[in-house]
Amino acid sequence: MIPGLVREAKALAQAARFQHPCSDAVGHLLQVLAASVRQGVVAEIGTGYGVGASWIASELDPAVQFYTVELDAQRAEAARRVLAPHQNVHVIRGDWHDILEYGPFAMMFPDGGQAKMKEPQTVIESVQPGGVIVLDDMTPGGPVKGDPQREFWLSSPDVVSIELQLSEDEAAILAVRR
Repeated sequence: MIPGLVREAKALAQAARFQHPCSDAVGHLLQVLAASVRQGVVAEIGTGYGVGASWIASELDPAVQFYTVELDAQRAEAARRVLAPHQNVHVIRGDWHDILEYGPFAMMFPDGGQAKMKEPQTVIESVQPGGVIVLDDMTPGGPVKGDPQREFWLSSPDVVSIELQLSEDEAAILAVRR
């Protein structure tokens, strides 16, 4: 089932012809993981129009603070409007580094920008020990060797991780900080 909040964010993204909103497969994974966070702070990098954030917010405990950051002012404002009913959700307009001051995070979804590829160690260090990092946009069955992102996330000594196939054409990596 797709929550109403997610449907609203998806409609905004579609109206704006936004190319890469969070898929339903990844959204359901985010929803399940968000439901398990009972304390701490959750973060998302790359809000877009708030589709991924809406999946997270739909199951997040109201006592858990959630920060999501978007570089584009128009997208950030649109997401802020969609997520306004959730008092614990904060949309920040800025560079992804701006979100780091709110950590350490119990859960991190570095969706947009270059954080997960260019500064993966910074992403890991922003998460508390035992915290979860969700990395999407993977093609199932891709080789680890020769794929710098998979090589890093599946072999880093700082996380324990696994790649999960979410659909016929989509996979994600779940990493837990040691």
